[in-house]
Amino acid sequence: MQTRLKRTVTLSMFIALCFVGATIKLPSPTGTVALDALPAFLAASLMGPVPGAVTGLLGHLMTAASAGFPLTPLIHLLIGVQMAVIVSIYGFLFKNVHRILAVLIAVALNGVGAPAVLMLLPGFGAAFFAAMVLPLSVGSLINVLLAYMVHL
Repeated sequence: MQTRLKRTVTLSMFIALCFVGATIKLPSPTGTVALDALPAFLAASLMGPVPGAVTGLLGHLMTAASAGFPLTPLIHLLIGVQMAVIVSIYGFLFKNVHRILAVLIAVALNGVGAPAVLMLLPGFGAAFFAAMVLPLSVGSLINVLLAYMVHL
């Protein structure tokens, strides 16, 4: 019972930290690149892929909400699901394969892979990808590296 309560409280703390990170924005065309993912990546490395995924989804939605959902709530929900998948992959690789590989793959998936998938949707395309790949890659690198360093 105490272990379950402790996990719930810890997960709640990481989600709250996402809200704080959502207020620390990095320059981007959409205004939704922030330090919200740092607690999610840290939760994934400390608690596992599923708690990290939940935190990543909610973290992105908080950042998008604080920016007024510039890409529509539905698109931001899709991005939140992308974050959940990316953070869970990071958590799995971090715990089971290799920590540095987890960092590299997470940065590549979030910085390049995520906007590449959105590029396939109507109304996005190559211009959206070109505008977002640099800010997302830098933001991903900062979020993942800080989470990695805090975990050490």
